[in-house]
Amino acid sequence: MGFFSRSKETYLVTGLGNYGAKYQNTRHNAGFIAIDSMATKYGVKVNKVKHYSLMGEFEYDGKRILLQKPQTYMNNSGQAVADCARFYKIDPSHIIVISDDCNLDVGVLRIRTKGSAGGHNGLKSIIAHLGTQDFLRMRIGVGKKPPEMEDLADFVLGSFTQADIQTLEKTAERVASAIELVVSGDTVLAMSRYNG
Repeated sequence: MGFFSRSKETYLVTGLGNYGAKYQNTRHNAGFIAIDSMATKYGVKVNKVKHYSLMGEFEYDGKRILLQKPQTYMNNSGQAVADCARFYKIDPSHIIVISDDCNLDVGVLRIRTKGSAGGHNGLKSIIAHLGTQDFLRMRIGVGKKPPEMEDLADFVLGSFTQADIQTLEKTAERVASAIELVVSGDTVLAMSRYNG
């Protein structure tokens, strides 16, 4: 299976985050954590440098699944997603974006087939670069900002507790199972089974 073959039906699964050791276990990197969990599950290395990203791939249900960790920093995630989508000729309906959500409790999963960025700069960038909101997004709850903390950026760039990381690892397993259903054509079932 060649990494650059484009003949097979392809899905792009993008986990949002910031690259670099200092961001590794921060709330904004919930998407990266989910991609790493999927890579472990499917025995994939996400280490090919392409499309402003670290990339990996595997096959599921006869479809090619590309795993992407943009290396552009969060606010420019759309550059990486659009570049990859153009290269592989991936329709937005075959793009799945995993991001953090500070309006949800830690580990809560929300799956939507489209919608606004909801104030998330990574999603804003992707919408701008793709020119559409019609791509599936999976939001992972990272907890709500304490009222005494004024700056939201300080919160999302703060680190998870060890207990939170264990919760997120379980959520990442649910993300992988939901993606399997989406790729198999059962998006509605994925939403009813894994939302919440």
